[in-house]
Formats: sequence, C-alpha cells, structure tokens
Amino acid sequence: MYPDHSNRTLSWLLAAGTCEAATEAVASSLVLVAAVTGGNRGIGLEVCKQLASNGVTVVLTARDQKRGTEAVSILGKLVLSNIVFHQLDVSDPPSAVRLADFIKEKFGKLDILVNNAGIAGTITEINNPETFRQEVFSGEELKQELNNIDKLSEHRLDELSELFLKDFKDGQLEHRGWPTEGGFTAYKVSKAIMNAYSRILAKEHPWLSINCVHPGFVQTDMNFQVGDLTVEEGAKGVLMMALAPKGGMIGGFLNRTEFASFV
Repeated sequence: MYPDHSNRTLSWLLAAGTCEAATEAVASSLVLVAAVTGGNRGIGLEVCKQLASNGVTVVLTARDQKRGTEAVSILGKLVLSNIVFHQLDVSDPPSAVRLADFIKEKFGKLDILVNNAGIAGTITEINNPETFRQEVFSGEELKQELNNIDKLSEHRLDELSELFLKDFKDGQLEHRGWPTEGGFTAYKVSKAIMNAYSRILAKEHPWLSINCVHPGFVQTDMNFQVGDLTVEEGAKGVLMMALAPKGGMIGGFLNRTEFASFV
C-alpha cells in the first residue's frame, strides 16, 4: 500500500464524516494478508502459525473442511485469532475461484501466497529414507534446459510433461535421463517443472515477487516423519521469502535459506 493512496482514502473518509471508519480502513490496509495452501498440517501449518505470530492475517486453506477448521482451532488456542479457514482443492479450478472471491470480498487484497499444498502421488512404504534425498535430474541436457530461463516457456514445459508420460509408458525413463534412482520419479519431475514454471511467471509478472523454496528434508506425514529437520526449521526459508520487503528477490530459488540453482 503506497502512502499517497492511504492518504487519499483517509481524506475521503474524513470528508464523509466517518473518522472511526477512516482509522479502521487505513489500519486494515496496512495489515498483510496471506493465503497458505495445504495449511492444515506439516510445513503449511507451521507457516500459518509463524505468519500469524508476525501480525499477518492468514487464510489457512485445506482440501478437507474438518481438518482445516481443526487446524484453525488449534492455532486459536495459541492466541492466534488472526487466522481464518477456507476450503481449497488446488486440483479443482472452481475451488480456486471461490477462494479468490472470498479473499477479494473479505480483505480486498492478497499480499502473500504460499503455494505449499502437494501430494506424493503414490501410497508407499519408505524402507530407506535416502530415497528422498536424490538429486532432481541425472540427465545433463534436462538440467541445462530447465535452468535456461531465457528459452524456457510454458509450452515447452507442457511438452516435457508429455514427453515424461510417453517415456514412462514406453519404459524409457532411465534411458532418457529422467531421475529414476531411488524411485518417486513422477514426484521429482513434477517438482522440477513446477519450480521452472514459477520462474516463467516471475519473468512475466516482474511486479510480483515470485520465488521457490526447498524447505529441506522435513519431518512430515508425507514422508512418514523420517526427515532430518523439524517443521520449524523447514519453514524458515518460506518465511524469509514471505516476509521479505518489497523489491527483494524475484524468480529465485532457496535451498532452505540459501540461494541455489534450480536443478
């Protein structure tokens, strides 16, 4: 919110004879509003907690209505009353539209979006935690392509997604350089493509600070609590980006709290 805009709003409300409303409107405009997807557990829940503790109004979202409201209730017991729940299924576009309408109507703005929600893609048992520590890509050509933001495009990412599915069907993943070691290949590829897409968005919308954060190998339900880091440690990089002042990093990638290459 720019000072001149706040001043115009204040002057208009004062002229209308609503001093109390003017004070409340300006105060509200200065409070940051954040939406966190997958906020009902793990890293997402911790990010909601830390943002709210820093005075940010948080919209905690989750696919499951009951689990989402329970998460808000738990945080409320920590005297964090600046958190509200709204249902969101990130795989359902109408659900995203409903969330956007809710935020627009209730707050009139959104300052921070933490796109945290995700799924592993399969139900499995982890006998060896090292399977989660593998590098994203073993194929040097794929690494170079995803790191080349000047030539990267949304169309090319769609092509890579289709190529992966074709190679999977044909049994050619290892031959074509996809990250097969340790398993969870689809999960790794989807993460890499999503991170690459974030850089495309950052390039197309330079007035927004769009970045990616790898939180590290964090103890969450998704990996059956076999991680090395606590959720508090895993949330540090996310909070660094979310609470960074305007004009900071754009199109970057943090490995925990350190700047790193994408793949």
